[in-house]
Amino acid sequence: MKISNTPNTSSTITGFILLGFPCPREGQILLFLLFSLLYLLTLTGNASIICAVLWDQRLHTPMYILLANFSFLEIWYVTSTVPNMLANFLSDTKVISFSGCFLQFYFFFSLGSTGCFFLAIMAFDRYLAICRPLHYPTIMTGRLCTNLVVSCWILGFLWFPVPIIVISQMSFCGSRIIDHFLCDPGPLLALTCARASVMEFFWMILSSLLLFIPFLCIMVSYALVLRAVLRVPSAGGRRKAFSTCGSHLAVVSLFYGSVMVMYLSPTSEHESGMQKLVTLFYSVGTPLINPVIYGLRNKDMKHALQKFLGI
Repeated sequence: MKISNTPNTSSTITGFILLGFPCPREGQILLFLLFSLLYLLTLTGNASIICAVLWDQRLHTPMYILLANFSFLEIWYVTSTVPNMLANFLSDTKVISFSGCFLQFYFFFSLGSTGCFFLAIMAFDRYLAICRPLHYPTIMTGRLCTNLVVSCWILGFLWFPVPIIVISQMSFCGSRIIDHFLCDPGPLLALTCARASVMEFFWMILSSLLLFIPFLCIMVSYALVLRAVLRVPSAGGRRKAFSTCGSHLAVVSLFYGSVMVMYLSPTSEHESGMQKLVTLFYSVGTPLINPVIYGLRNKDMKHALQKFLGI
């Protein structure tokens, strides 16, 4: 937690400068208005999903309980970045405190980790519903659903605290400028006095496991679903089975597509502009789009939302 300007002098770091999206003052105000609108739409969309599930008794099933929890997660996920981003648009200094930076770092990645686990158990739920329909009510009980939800939150929030605490104890040299709109490990590690190769490797391993273990579970679940659906004799039956998975597959594709571009693209390590745009998509774009996908593609949810909103 030190910042050094020379090898022999150091002082306690008080904060970092988040560059965000550099542009003239008028552009900053326009971005503030745009992201304020997107933030309000995201909160409204995800809150509507939660209220519809709570209000409609027919949606008190594991599938929709998981969806409501996922929407609750998305509200906090976008809240971990956007309010600070909005404040930065109107700030002349664009400074974030040392503790504020690492708190954002922790909550952003913990909520993202929890989201990965939620997507995996939602795929598992669809596997049980389609491949084991007769046993589904006895397997996916309310107790199991609750245990899965709690496990997602606990695992998500225990995945990254150790490396984040270690990074927060490192010494930082020279510039305090982070060329990003949030506190991200790449730019933070680039500011350390000595290259933290071990920490970079450890972070890469943790991130890879977090991405690929849930993704593998999702792919296996849907491979088994696809095999089961292709055995259904009627075209109508196949369409109905695919329709129950379509929304979730769309969300998985959007989230994992953008995250994998971020972490697997060879240019993402070098181009800060691309890094910011991709991070913006999966941290702000997908929480905004998800309620639209679930609301439009799922007939039961669409009907419940229409009744709840009085449409």
